[in-house]
Amino acid sequence: MMTTMRKRRKPVSEINVVPYIDVMLVLLIIFMVTAPLITQGVKVDLPNANAEPLSEDSKPPVIVTVDRDGQFYINSLNNIGNPNDALDLETLAARVQAEMIRDPQTRFMVNGDGGVSYNQVVRLMVLLQQVGVESVGLMTEDTES
Repeated sequence: MMTTMRKRRKPVSEINVVPYIDVMLVLLIIFMVTAPLITQGVKVDLPNANAEPLSEDSKPPVIVTVDRDGQFYINSLNNIGNPNDALDLETLAARVQAEMIRDPQTRFMVNGDGGVSYNQVVRLMVLLQQVGVESVGLMTEDTES
């Protein structure tokens, strides 16, 4: 009987990184495409002013927005509805009341476009006062930016 000697292969200690590079490039493309879509909100041009920013450790406020066309939006903390849907005053009042019931210490900020009629901002602030909001802040852009 003749036995054939099999030649043993030496194990290769290299890692084939080509599949990892492919996965990394696909993830990079996905993040590059989705990053601009993540930003939410209504586009407004805030008035410029030097104001103190909110402290970092405070709970984020509910932002009520008035855009250039005088339409109202709310960025609710409990994610009721789509923040990009324009609301009438009655619906806005109901959502603000729901936020106040959920947490009476909720802070509200008015995000008004610099070109919107002053009357619209006053209407919004009166509405917030009527539903029980004690203090309303106004959002601005820093004049140094």
